[in-house]
Amino acid sequence: MSEPLSHSYTSFDGHRRIAAGTLATNALAVKKALESGATGPVLVFDDATGRCVDVDTRGTDAEVLARLPAGAPDRNKPDAPEATEKPRGRGRPRLGVVSREVTLLPRHWQWLSTQPGGASVTLRKLVEQARRANGEKDKVRKAHERAYHFMSALAGDLPGFEEVTRALFANDPIKFAKLTRRWPDDVRAHATGLAFPDERQTRT
Repeated sequence: MSEPLSHSYTSFDGHRRIAAGTLATNALAVKKALESGATGPVLVFDDATGRCVDVDTRGTDAEVLARLPAGAPDRNKPDAPEATEKPRGRGRPRLGVVSREVTLLPRHWQWLSTQPGGASVTLRKLVEQARRANGEKDKVRKAHERAYHFMSALAGDLPGFEEVTRALFANDPIKFAKLTRRWPDDVRAHATGLAFPDERQTRT
């Protein structure tokens, strides 16, 4: 499954969601909310991590957008090809291989030297096997962590926060939903979407 959350941000004025989408969209929404006398706290969250993002809303809209991180104006748009990229010549296509130092014990190097394809090929195969084996666990762990970061910032004073947190890390979406029924709708919906994205898609 793809990770659409990694390409979006969400803003809240207190417990009310005021924007969702690109960082630029959220920055301007936060600026408007603050200028309109928002009681706050007005916060922008990176949906990939659940953590707050600092946005400087001083000045005009253009000035606000100009101060955004260079890599974050609109991560929903496909990356443009680099103008400096040189035409590829004949031969095998580049695989994007990055050369870095690896430190192993002598017995590890000895074993790698006996494997078909040599050390590099064997290490890549081992890494890919580990990624496949742990991929689902890593996805669940990241979802729980981003939901916890969001909840800690915005829901720490809401009813049953500790019980909700236990249900989150127990990976129990049913109990999580039951315990968050008394939470504000926007907070509950966003926390659920961060914590259990697959569950949310199943229900829609």
